[in-house]
Amino acid sequence: MRRVALLGVGALFATALAVPAATADAAPAADCAAADAAIYRPPASVTAAPGTVLACRRVDALPLVGDVPLTAWKVQYASTDGRGKAVAVSGTVVVPRAAWTGPGERPLVAFAPGTLGIGPQCAFSKQLAGEYQDAYEGGNIAALLRAGYAVAATDGAGYLDGQVHPYVSGADAGHALLDIARAAPGVPGSGLSAAARVGLWGYSEGGAGSLWAAQLARSYAPGLSVVGVASGGVPGDLKVVAKSLNGGAFAGFLLDAVIGMATTHPEMPFDELLDEEGRTAVRDAKMLCLVGTLARFAGGRTENYTRDGLTLDQIFAVRGPDGRTWGQIVDKNKLGTGVGPAGSGARHEIGFPVLQYRGLLDEVIPAETEEATRQAYCAARIPTQWNTYPGDHLLADFQAVDDVVKWLGDRFAGRPMPGNC
Repeated sequence: MRRVALLGVGALFATALAVPAATADAAPAADCAAADAAIYRPPASVTAAPGTVLACRRVDALPLVGDVPLTAWKVQYASTDGRGKAVAVSGTVVVPRAAWTGPGERPLVAFAPGTLGIGPQCAFSKQLAGEYQDAYEGGNIAALLRAGYAVAATDGAGYLDGQVHPYVSGADAGHALLDIARAAPGVPGSGLSAAARVGLWGYSEGGAGSLWAAQLARSYAPGLSVVGVASGGVPGDLKVVAKSLNGGAFAGFLLDAVIGMATTHPEMPFDELLDEEGRTAVRDAKMLCLVGTLARFAGGRTENYTRDGLTLDQIFAVRGPDGRTWGQIVDKNKLGTGVGPAGSGARHEIGFPVLQYRGLLDEVIPAETEEATRQAYCAARIPTQWNTYPGDHLLADFQAVDDVVKWLGDRFAGRPMPGNC
């Protein structure tokens, strides 16, 4: 059973090929003539409104997507981090060359990629353009383009020079995804409309990011016409996921998550908890992408990286200067809490249908947390469709593509979705 469950990730190890990676202004971009380096250079400050294009450049081809006729741009755009600070984020906007023949404006899908690693070379925009390669979701983008939809794919926060990606930080991820949807119509030559219908999509890390975007859309980006969100392989409760990952084959994801939380909460105890092996592990993780992360940290445990051999529960109990514990901070990223339909008065009102899905052989995200997130949405009376697939974590991402694209197409067409709660 374990051997079968690891086949998808094993295939990724076998085929991954590492290719070497090929001054942003905080004012809105007037054209798309920025140098490639400018896309990844953080401005000294960001004063533009969230969703403003700060810099952009045409990209000649997207090798990861394949031979779909398209026009693409790398973009740097204004967003907001999880603490409300204005920041710049990078990403890619892609438009099919074929004319849109459907009703209204060409729809847009805001896409959050799954885990890529937190090294700067891992940014999805760089991998789409062929500057580095161990990403695996080019086919997802291609399927959307073949259906006629434009795509705004965020890298997520923290991939600009000198930054660290805040892995699995819900508000950072949700804001970044919503803001690239707002930014896409502002790319000169894109032909996209700010009034276009918007779908949200992501799997794994991207599944959490897209669902956070759904939860934050009404309060953070009320002007977007979001019609649905598709989220798969969702790590809804990070405590449950962490305990499953610790000491296992995918322990590298846990280390990335720990680094992400420390990045978003620099006031909390972190470096002082680490032993020398832990400090080396953190340095290495900040330079690695997906395959390297999994290979380097397989079997790693928090007990082996901390000065006092701290267990996860002991780390969760550590308090910061304001009295909050690491456990309380992690719990703030739990999905499905405080949700409700539009007009319910819930903290997170969701006024559009939700698709959640998972692989039945998922060996990365425990079934209990994926089921719990789905049940929380159903209990909150949010129209929710639940699909399962016969693959492991990676394979389920591929298996769901056609269903997700069709489901988003139905949302763009305004077809009803009763759900299957």
